[in-house]
Amino acid sequence: MESIGKNVYIEEKYIGVTLGVINQPRGLVLIDAPPSPEDSRMWRASLMGMGNGPERMLVNLDSHPDRTLGARAMDCTVIAHEKTAFAFRNRPNTFKAQGEETGASWEAIPGLGSVRWAPPEISFIDQLSLHWGETPIRLESHAGPTRGAIWAILPTERIVFVGDSVLKGQPPFLAHADLPAWIESLTLLLSPAYKGYAMVSGRGGVITSQNVKAQAELLKRVYDKFDKLGDKRAPIAVADKLIEQFIKDFKPPVARNKQYAQRLRYGLHQYYVRNYHASSRHMMDE
Repeated sequence: MESIGKNVYIEEKYIGVTLGVINQPRGLVLIDAPPSPEDSRMWRASLMGMGNGPERMLVNLDSHPDRTLGARAMDCTVIAHEKTAFAFRNRPNTFKAQGEETGASWEAIPGLGSVRWAPPEISFIDQLSLHWGETPIRLESHAGPTRGAIWAILPTERIVFVGDSVLKGQPPFLAHADLPAWIESLTLLLSPAYKGYAMVSGRGGVITSQNVKAQAELLKRVYDKFDKLGDKRAPIAVADKLIEQFIKDFKPPVARNKQYAQRLRYGLHQYYVRNYHASSRHMMDE
């Protein structure tokens, strides 16, 4: 576990997402959970005795399975955006490890089987503040990877957890993206409002403004490409041809090449169908 501020820590040893811990007088506020329930139980056990107080709260930064599959094993109250809560209402009660490959981390976990979801028990629309100590933790809606994506902001410590808004060294998840809102969120992250903040990616730990700029530039390229293809009513298969253009941005290690290519393939295809095919525009976004 790495300290990134007073009573604020991150953990990157588990497969999936970067985890956060904020130690407050009332207890621990946890940012996301590992996708493997076994890892979640190990993570929970490692936190025993760490908090100043007895309570625990888990914040899910969006609805992606990589950060929500292990939530039940954390055995605490879950808080998320209302649109994330809505996504759970549209899911079966139990997750089953089957279906299309999306390039997510959970797909590499052997023997995952069936897992019961832990839908958020507390949700909000625009902003919510947690007052578990002298300094507040502000949860804010910042749509992008999904419409229910949020940031966890510590104004006093000048730290912000941005989830999948910025991924370091790997492709973004585009299947449920709102690209204009995502680009707008990154513009805010690069503004004076967040100058001097330590920014934590949901996949990659602490990031720099250069990582944010690179993410914004990639999303603008994707958006511009799709807008032109949509105007031409190009067939869905054209999305596959974009993979080679974008995968070069990440220079993935050989072991990750197939996974990252599949993540782009699935995301580009789903985004194009959802936004540029009239018959698909009624589809609900997670």
